[in-house]
Formats: sequence, structure tokens, C-alpha cells
Amino acid sequence: MPAVDIIDANKKKTGVMELSDELFGVNPKKSLVHEAVVMQLANARQGTAGTKTRHFVSGGGVKPFRQKGTGRARAGTIRSPLWRGGGIVFGPHPRDYSYSMPKKAARQALASVLSSKLIEGTLYVMDKLAVSAPKTSEAAAMLKALGLTGKTMILTTGEDKNLYLAARNLPGVSVFRVENVNVYDLLKHDNLLADRETLAKLQEVLK
Repeated sequence: MPAVDIIDANKKKTGVMELSDELFGVNPKKSLVHEAVVMQLANARQGTAGTKTRHFVSGGGVKPFRQKGTGRARAGTIRSPLWRGGGIVFGPHPRDYSYSMPKKAARQALASVLSSKLIEGTLYVMDKLAVSAPKTSEAAAMLKALGLTGKTMILTTGEDKNLYLAARNLPGVSVFRVENVNVYDLLKHDNLLADRETLAKLQEVLK
């Protein structure tokens, strides 16, 4: 069964926490992770791009010039895609790009990323993750004491508002509730920081 060290505010080991095999003990599958990222990016697309076909372009109700005798190619309307200002052929139109993966595959992709964090040693678990006041300086000092550099995702249960207010303005730091954990944002961040209670709830939510 996989396990992770519990650390204090000075990054000293204070205990060990056993983790779920289903979430932190799987063999990472890059193909599923890639599929999950592509799905998330597709679901985030607005799909509002649109162009006008010749049917929607204004004007062109009259034949621009006579059929024969001008030396030019025949034309029936200025709305033709061949004309400047005419319609667009095969242009984009508003559509819904979203789709979904099978639930088991999506869960396996998330488990692959969580397992990778554990394997790479970028999962940090504290006994209690909290700040005494909603001050950015306190959150910055805590991360500095832990030696966390690069982008860091902080997981919370949403009950500690001080932590959210203290960390939200730090560059490269994002605060996520356990219910909102996803593959794309986990990959965007170098480190994953949580406390024992939050990690236990994460495993409960994902089961």
C-alpha cells in the first residue's frame, strides 16, 4: 500500500499516512492522461466562432453584369465566395465542442496523475495546513519554509477561508477544493500541497 510522509511547517517528518491503492498506487497511463487533457480543453471551448456563407452576406440580389460580351467570367451574384466580400466556404459555425470520457477512464487518468505526484516526490502532506490570519505574507512564509518552488496547488476542504485569502494572490499558487481537482490543473502545477484531513477527504470523494 502506498504511503506518504507527514511533515510539519519546517518540513520535518512527523508521521506516515497510508494512501489508497486505487488513487496513488496505479501505473500511470500517459494515453489516458492525454485523452483527459484534450477533453478538458475541448469542454472549455466557447464554440462561438462563426462566418457568413453566401446565404447570409448582404447584397447581390442583382446580376452584376450581363452574361456575355464583357470578356469576363459569368457571374450571377456578388455574394459568391469567388468575390471579395462574398460568402465564406466551409467556415466555422457556432457549435458545442464538449464531450465526455467513460467514468472509469477519467478516474484512471486522475489516479495516474496523483500516482505520478507521489512517485516524483512532489506530493507534500502536512498534519495541519493553516494560517493564523488571511495575510499573503503568512502563506508565502509557509511555502518558503517548506521549500516549495515553482507552481504549487494547495488542496483544501473549503472550510479555512484564511488559507484561501492568504494564498490566492501568490504568483504560481492556486487553491483548489477537493471537489474541483482535475487532471489538467494537476499537470500545470509542479507541487501538490495538502494536509492529512484534506487528503483523506479527497480519497473519499474520488471513491
